[in-house]
Amino acid sequence: MRLGPVLLSLGIMALAMPTSAQNPLVADLSEHQIQITTGFTGTDVLLFGTVASNSDVVVVVRGPAEDTTVWRKGRYAGIWVNDQRVVFDSVPSFYAVRSSAELRQIASETVRARHSMGANYLRLRAKESSMSPAELETFRAGLIRNKRRQGLFTPEGEGISFLGGELFRTRLFFPANVPTGFYDIEVFMMREGRVEHAQTTPLIVSKAGLGADVFYFAHEYSALYGILAILLAAAAGALAAFVFRKN
Repeated sequence: MRLGPVLLSLGIMALAMPTSAQNPLVADLSEHQIQITTGFTGTDVLLFGTVASNSDVVVVVRGPAEDTTVWRKGRYAGIWVNDQRVVFDSVPSFYAVRSSAELRQIASETVRARHSMGANYLRLRAKESSMSPAELETFRAGLIRNKRRQGLFTPEGEGISFLGGELFRTRLFFPANVPTGFYDIEVFMMREGRVEHAQTTPLIVSKAGLGADVFYFAHEYSALYGILAILLAAAAGALAAFVFRKN
């Protein structure tokens, strides 16, 4: 993605921004849709905008919410097997936080908890679990650890740079295994530890091309897809047997 058009957009936004304090925060993305095609290896999306002078910025990215199961293994007769599980309700399938300075320096504890600024502040609720709070906390930590290992929860980092006193930019990376769906990108303008203004910008991640067609067919016509997969596997096996017998 070329930087020239983005800088031009930043300049236009700065000129168009009202001189009053009614709307000091303006933010946008370099693109509002990510298309996952065959060979997709991940991509960067540039977030840029303007804020009032002497402000800080925090960006929170959330993917589509989904129920997530976390298992704990137990050892029986010398074999490790899945023992206990906890299902967490409405977990973001993707989560990232960026800030213009260290979070604890620019956002109070209350603000971070209210706006889920950091994985430790996510509201992860367990479904129908009789476990103690201490046990649930172990599963909660395991969920965050697993998501980070998959690259779907990125560690909190500063990552937002200012061009002058009011223009800011940051790059958001979406890995190859990024889930499809609608994403909410929240931008907060911070002053003295509190949120003064906020804006939400949408992003759509979708499959495109042959991969999208196969995905749709597999989900909408699962029985037929399974039959075709078996027939193709049998045909491939028969062809291989014929070629090797001939040789």
